[in-house]
Amino acid sequence: MKRSPIFLVIFALLYGCSTTEPTTTKTQPAQPKVDFSTLEKPPQNWHHLDESQTQFRGISSKQAYQSILKKKKPQKEVVVAVIDGGVDTNHEDLKDNIWVNTDEIPNNQKDDDQNGYVDDIHGWNFVGGPDGKNVDDDTFELTRIYRRLNKQFKNIDTTSLSGDQNQQYNYYQEIRSDYEAEVKKLYRQYSNITSLEQNKKRANDILVAHFGSLDYTHKQVEELQPSNRQLNFAKNVMSYVFEHDIDSTLIADQKKQIYEFAKYGYNPDFNPRHIVGDDYEDKTEQYYGNNDVAGPDPSHGTHVGGIIAAVRDNETGVNGVAANTKIMGVRAVPNGDERDKDVANAIRYAVDNGADIINMSFGKSYSPYKEVVDEAVKYADKNGVLMVHGAGNESQNIDQKPKYPTDVYGSSISGDSAATHWLSVGATSWKPNENFIANFSNYGDQKVDIFAPGVAIYSTMPDNKYKRQDGTSMASPVVAGSAALIMAYYPELTAQQVKQVLMESVVKYPQQKVILPKENPAQEAKQVFFHTLSVSDGLINVYQALQAAEQLSTQ
Repeated sequence: MKRSPIFLVIFALLYGCSTTEPTTTKTQPAQPKVDFSTLEKPPQNWHHLDESQTQFRGISSKQAYQSILKKKKPQKEVVVAVIDGGVDTNHEDLKDNIWVNTDEIPNNQKDDDQNGYVDDIHGWNFVGGPDGKNVDDDTFELTRIYRRLNKQFKNIDTTSLSGDQNQQYNYYQEIRSDYEAEVKKLYRQYSNITSLEQNKKRANDILVAHFGSLDYTHKQVEELQPSNRQLNFAKNVMSYVFEHDIDSTLIADQKKQIYEFAKYGYNPDFNPRHIVGDDYEDKTEQYYGNNDVAGPDPSHGTHVGGIIAAVRDNETGVNGVAANTKIMGVRAVPNGDERDKDVANAIRYAVDNGADIINMSFGKSYSPYKEVVDEAVKYADKNGVLMVHGAGNESQNIDQKPKYPTDVYGSSISGDSAATHWLSVGATSWKPNENFIANFSNYGDQKVDIFAPGVAIYSTMPDNKYKRQDGTSMASPVVAGSAALIMAYYPELTAQQVKQVLMESVVKYPQQKVILPKENPAQEAKQVFFHTLSVSDGLINVYQALQAAEQLSTQ
């Protein structure tokens, strides 16, 4: 789903930042110490930086290009399929790195390569119709399940139910409870965001009067010694606002998102699927959609694509992680939950049309047709395509609450049958203290493979624009780009070996304690060791991964 993590708006939960230094495998910096407790924004390219050189826990890709890769040339052009909400193929910093289907003649209304998709020049759109129209907003999967079961069981006489029907009815009761809880949560979020807006205005008025200026700073607020309750209130609120970079635009965006969730996501009467024109009940159907890989809102996919492969060193915009890499746009994610049928077909399309890596910066909590997606994941796995998936932004332990799609086949969460070529990615922030893990990131010692930068990541946006965004949606393409970089320079390595070097070359912080992301903001803050939150125990590092790839390639 194309949704960024909604920030927490509970003012009682304001924590001080300690500056306890972790033990790491990197050399400690010799330059003047960065004061992360007062720094409001990291450098735009922070996720590329090396900690030993800059103190920012990036992936050391800048260092890798300046040293390991300086005299090397890529040996292979890598294709990364971005299954997402759409990609702006004309962006100034992406267009030269967009995949082109050379077997297709543009705009001749023919399927020249006979792959089943007409004029699929840059990829395919599985949430578009043959008339060129597109699904923009859609419901959440929970809403769709609730709608289907509510129609069946709402007015049923429960005394006449058979054993199987009773089981289905009990499931309906669970789904109805979950659905109603989510709707209530949405109302609470609206209440919180409006309270934040009001409290921010009140606190700002108090501080403007106190300082005698509209331009007071975060440092001034932090150093303020309140002499009354009003100033104490203002300090607490504005400290939170500064720390989380909250402005009127962000508040407006969050209010808009909540409105859209109510109007579309949780509205059981809304169903835009007729636009696509497929037989939705036929989950074996593959050949539907259109060739509009941008769709009505390519913001999310464009940002993801830029993190992976924005043109490097062109004095424009940003640098992608990977060199010699093309982005294949596969649109399957509306503004709402993606549908299993579309995800399965998007994966198959990517595999059949030459993708080496598939980035999946989306996910959901329910998958009613999981077996359809499982077969597609098996297909990609069998063909040696590396699948990289964002772990999700619900602050949950996905060892206990899985997010779909998953690498595990069937209904068992911890079954033995799982995709080999799969990486699940959690998100870290730019702060090397207890806030190191992003407060929205999912985690799991068994189901999250690796962590990567996912906060304040600056990348491409539609119409030649650029923006910072947060999410495991941003961490996933950091890993996908890193894998693509290794494949480009070491094409003799298999996808499994690329995964191996990424996992085994992480930077570990054995003494680093972090605040465990909280699903419920009212919970008491709990600190755990960072290494307990993923399989690899660490943070991806391109420099060390390339060193490992070099060593493995010569064996």
